Amino acid sequence: MTIGRVAVRTSDRARPRLWHAAVLACLGAIALPPASEAKTPAPKPYQLAPYKDDLFQYANVLDTQYDGDFLLVEYNRPRDLYARDVERGTKVDPKYVSLDTEAVESQASLDVGGHTIAYTAVGKTGGGAKAIVIFVHGLGTGRATGANDWIHGGNFNRIKNLMMRNDGVYISASFSDFASKGTAEIKALMLAETNASPGAPVFLACASAGGNICWHLVRDPEVKPLIGGLVFLDSTMDTGYLRVAAALPPAERVPIHISNSKEDTVLGWKSQLQFFRDMKATVPDYPIRFVLFTAGTHGISLRMTDWRVTLNWMLGLRPAQQKR
Repeated sequence: MTIGRVAVRTSDRARPRLWHAAVLACLGAIALPPASEAKTPAPKPYQLAPYKDDLFQYANVLDTQYDGDFLLVEYNRPRDLYARDVERGTKVDPKYVSLDTEAVESQASLDVGGHTIAYTAVGKTGGGAKAIVIFVHGLGTGRATGANDWIHGGNFNRIKNLMMRNDGVYISASFSDFASKGTAEIKALMLAETNASPGAPVFLACASAGGNICWHLVRDPEVKPLIGGLVFLDSTMDTGYLRVAAALPPAERVPIHISNSKEDTVLGWKSQLQFFRDMKATVPDYPIRFVLFTAGTHGISLRMTDWRVTLNWMLGLRPAQQKR
């Protein structure tokens, strides 16, 4: 019958197609790697997770330049000082503070050349930290400044919490002077901490005259590779570093953040802004940022600088730095 013949022909034509599909399926199965050999996603780069960002972020950015590397940020005393502190300058509103850090805060000491320096450490104090932040205080202050939870608008409590909550360690250290002896002491502390936490970048937060120590350390070939970034807070600049930076290959350029205010009459801000501009002119792609506050006397950067934004920017540059 015609219907029978059609049925046979359809079946005959279908067989090659079915066989071809089966072969392709088998070949596809053979080509697939076993589940154990499947590629795993690349790990996400280490960054600090948000912590009270709504309280500490820059409230009003008035101007940006250099593709965002320069920010002019409003400092509003009624908002940023009077409403923020319950006791002006000495005690911030408790909502800015979490004392969970006390569980992982300790007092320690380090022998350096026959004498001892003391420091406060918070977070992974026994080693194994993913990042290390060392506060280098300014003239007329001490390690207590960087360990105080309540002054400077609670900003030091924030860096404590950021490091504790992100497997890092924060250190506020004592040292003898702002010259060679103090530099040797902070260097010894850096080496001790990186020995306990191999591979962890060190971020030096340099306040005022403490910048002298940080500029010496970034020129030291033994510890420079350990530095993940320099955070200058109302601090001194080293114009001689411009020549150094011009000779550095990109992978050896240590990121630099500078903060200051237009009311700083102790060190001023114009020379710091000039340093930033000169660096941009000399080495246009050097990783450097400047945050200028519209008001606030010397030391206001300790209150107003956004630690998380600053450190995450530097941590984001780590893949290039790790090639050095």
